[in-house]
Amino acid sequence: MNFAEHVRQQPVFMQVAEAAYELGISAYIVGGYVRDLLLKRQRKPDVDFVCLGSGIRWAEQVAAKLEKFYRQPIKLAVYKNFGTAMIQTPEMTLEFVGARKESYRADSRKPIVEEGSLEDDQHRRDFTINAMAISLNQDNFGCLIDPFDGQGDLRRKIIKTPLDPNLTFSDDPLRMMRAIRFATELNFDIDPDTFRAILNNKERINIVSVERITDELNKIILCPKPSYGFRLLFSSGLLRQFFPELADLHGVETIEGHAHKDNFYHTLKVLDNICAYTDDLWLRWAALLHDIAKPLTKRYHPKQGWTFHGHEEMGARMVPEIFRRLKLPLNEKMKFVQKLVRLHLRPIALVKETVTDSAIRRLIFEAGDDLDSLMKLCRADITSSDVEKAKKFSQNFDLVEKKIAEVEARDHIRNFQPVITGEMIMETFGLSPCKAVGQIKTQVREAILDGKIRNQLEEAYPYMIEVGKTLGYQPVKLLI
Repeated sequence: MNFAEHVRQQPVFMQVAEAAYELGISAYIVGGYVRDLLLKRQRKPDVDFVCLGSGIRWAEQVAAKLEKFYRQPIKLAVYKNFGTAMIQTPEMTLEFVGARKESYRADSRKPIVEEGSLEDDQHRRDFTINAMAISLNQDNFGCLIDPFDGQGDLRRKIIKTPLDPNLTFSDDPLRMMRAIRFATELNFDIDPDTFRAILNNKERINIVSVERITDELNKIILCPKPSYGFRLLFSSGLLRQFFPELADLHGVETIEGHAHKDNFYHTLKVLDNICAYTDDLWLRWAALLHDIAKPLTKRYHPKQGWTFHGHEEMGARMVPEIFRRLKLPLNEKMKFVQKLVRLHLRPIALVKETVTDSAIRRLIFEAGDDLDSLMKLCRADITSSDVEKAKKFSQNFDLVEKKIAEVEARDHIRNFQPVITGEMIMETFGLSPCKAVGQIKTQVREAILDGKIRNQLEEAYPYMIEVGKTLGYQPVKLLI
């Protein structure tokens, strides 16, 4: 198979090939670009190149040529410790490295690197489908070099290591996560010997940095059907190594003939469902964690059966620690996930015809700008295999959303700020900052949410004065 015409149609590739020819080195396109080209898959704008020689010197030559080609400065980053370089063009990112062979120590995934041949470089690649190369050399320009039948594995839809998978995964345990991520992204199977090697080496994942593991985990979560990846992570034993709380959801307990559903597979179904609504990573994390505290709150009652009372609140308290351990951001992203875990049961409680506007207002107020995301999560949480039951649940949420829209249109409560401020309370009653100020402010806010008063100064200010008086404070200055 020859890709000469494809390469010639890419002006940047021709500049790269000419630079290699000028330096007298053999050069190749390698890795994911070649794989995706064969799959006719939309390719990411980054390309890996390997040469028999100095990848840095080659990149410097390419950068000089591209500056003339684009008539503008080109960003070149050199990483001497790794023998690599990167160029950012207006269209794509180019990475350059010299062909090498690697060996590993038992306690580290950082390789000992030596110069090598193209064959050595292909041997060190993680999977056969990523070990193919396209020549940029004049004698075989555009030829596909495929020593491990990567093309065949693409046709067979198989993830397989070029060498002994036990050696591959022991040397670099992150490749176990990558195997599962590629299987999930491409909807491929993992070769039985390769998967058996993951089982054998699962504990080696503990020498990999948490950041690298989480990066692969996030890529799995962002796949079209992430449940496939999580099933592989669980059945391989990898999941329990770095995410035991999620693995603990697995299993069904039966007492007196009463069994609860398997919350692990329920969670995966919710995760897949949410993918129909959003590509947002953090909303998908909320789906993954919405029932995370069920194992800790599980109780059996002879009359009630199985209950998980308070799992939403306990789950919300677990979110920061899980994010901290997995090196996920401890900022508004975490708070968003935490809020949705805490509130995910609230909308379904508002289905009853007798539900008050006050309850609707409180949900709108507490969810704020995340209300739409919360409703998406609630709809994703419908996993019943009973078609009629699922239809009924969906219609219930339609009713809730209708009620929310009516109250929101009338009261404008989302993210509202009470007209009564702490400064106003202190000035009226002659108070310094103290607990009483917060108590008065809270009671005014609750009265607004309950519909007792409108969020307007002419109603809220007299109410504030009455609240202050009940707490034993007399106004010293009337502001209106």
